Amino acid sequence: MLSNTLNTNEIKDASATEVEFQRLSTNGRSTEYAQITETYNLPHRLKISHLESGSGTARRRRSVVRFDKTIAGADLLPATVSAYAVLDIPVGDLSATTEAKNVLAELMSFCASLGASTTILYDCTGNGAVSLVTGGL
Repeated sequence: MLSNTLNTNEIKDASATEVEFQRLSTNGRSTEYAQITETYNLPHRLKISHLESGSGTARRRRSVVRFDKTIAGADLLPATVSAYAVLDIPVGDLSATTEAKNVLAELMSFCASLGASTTILYDCTGNGAVSLVTGGL
């Protein structure tokens, strides 16, 4: 279970500066956090949710971690930027979570690093992050 307040470097922005969040609600298998210093009309949210479907060996879980940040767009109207990761796991047909961890690690390293680097690139200059931000292949 995550803490009600995420304020000890769990979340950082592109400049590697800590961003603090406070839990707003939990409903079943989902929870929502708000940035502690968000502006009322420009919400910045973290949402975590899990949905299971199927039964027996066909049972699957779809887990989502999502950030939504509303900003003042170029026309000064609210615009929302979203980023999320989805992990779809065949939980009914797994004896261990090793391969789920492997594919998640591959996604994170592709987005947050360059080649053989072991440094996390919060500035979004990792290969996958550049592809996502610029639309490049």
